Amino acid sequence: MVRHVVRAMTLVAVLTCAAALAAGCAPETDLSAATTSIPPLPTSAPTPAPTLSCAETIVRRLPPAARAGQLIMVALDAHDDPAGLAPLIAQYGLGGVVLLGGWNGGMPVVQAATTQLQSGPEATGLGLLIAADQEGGQIQQLRGDGFSDMPSGLEQGMLDPATLQSSVRGWGGELVNAGVNLNLAPIADTVPDELGTANPPIGGYDRQFSGDPAIAAFHVAAFVQGMTQAGVATTLKHFPGLGRVTGNTDDTDDGTTDTETTMADLQPFEAGIRANAKLVMMSSAVYTQFDPANEAVFSPAVVTDLLRGRLGFDGVVISDDIGVAAAVSSTPVEQRATRFVAAGGDVALTADAAAVAPFHDSLVAAMGADPAFAEKVDAAVTRVVQLKVDLGLASCG
Repeated sequence: MVRHVVRAMTLVAVLTCAAALAAGCAPETDLSAATTSIPPLPTSAPTPAPTLSCAETIVRRLPPAARAGQLIMVALDAHDDPAGLAPLIAQYGLGGVVLLGGWNGGMPVVQAATTQLQSGPEATGLGLLIAADQEGGQIQQLRGDGFSDMPSGLEQGMLDPATLQSSVRGWGGELVNAGVNLNLAPIADTVPDELGTANPPIGGYDRQFSGDPAIAAFHVAAFVQGMTQAGVATTLKHFPGLGRVTGNTDDTDDGTTDTETTMADLQPFEAGIRANAKLVMMSSAVYTQFDPANEAVFSPAVVTDLLRGRLGFDGVVISDDIGVAAAVSSTPVEQRATRFVAAGGDVALTADAAAVAPFHDSLVAAMGADPAFAEKVDAAVTRVVQLKVDLGLASCG
């Protein structure tokens, strides 16, 4: 490079001197000053190592077994003693518990249970996600003194969104008082009016806000915003929608193939994502418009391509029950958690504690056998831990 510069400057000097001779001036022949004034070529500075987030820092400290545990949520029935679940949580480093079975004893009973649950997970230093199905109407797990009688989804859908948001903020405050940090609500499924109660999982219980996805979208967003203001994380369910099936995925695999749902039906999910819902729950039905070969919960096309890709959701993806649900019974229990995570999911939920060990052990084995799967686990655990950081259940301080 310097050689070319010197040649060019020499030519300029010759031409300049020629002009100078014509004017009676003596030419300059020393080019040393010109060559020594050329600045050195810039050198590129080394690229600094990326700064790890708090969640990433925590995940790096977790051994594989603890990482697998953070991806499992187990149920605690209202009739069971929380102390009986403590050894399972400790043994596998579980990430969360869902309260099922109808907790009708009021606020003190729930508070006692959640306090006992949160006192257990000391090995990982991470608090538990404690969840409840607190939708309203017939689907309200926590009842009694201290809990409002919430109207059904259809009744909530008749409220002005601003009024609904205010009411939800109050219901969310009750959950916070009870020690519940995650609501497995709102319902983002829409049931066509002509189907109504012939849709067993949603319409049969009046869980939907509306039969029109455009209208339901406003109420989904209002529900998410109200809970968020109260300090409770929300879950949009059941992606990409259970409003058009004629069977209940909990009880049967008959009538759980949806041939009609399209992108137009996803407006409530999109609205909830824009409103900052932290989780999305996957349906266990099959959707032929998106992936005719797999249940949505096990489908990369639905979880990764549709939900994360097209809709841009970057939060935590949780399964519906895949411990005992009939819709997933054709998949061996030891394959369910790994298939879910491989599809892009994060938290495998089981209503049966007996599924915890096969879920956990299969995740650990798959991590050791397949580096690509281990990377998926790391990404999933990081999303879960980030949620816990956001909820004050984990910190780097």
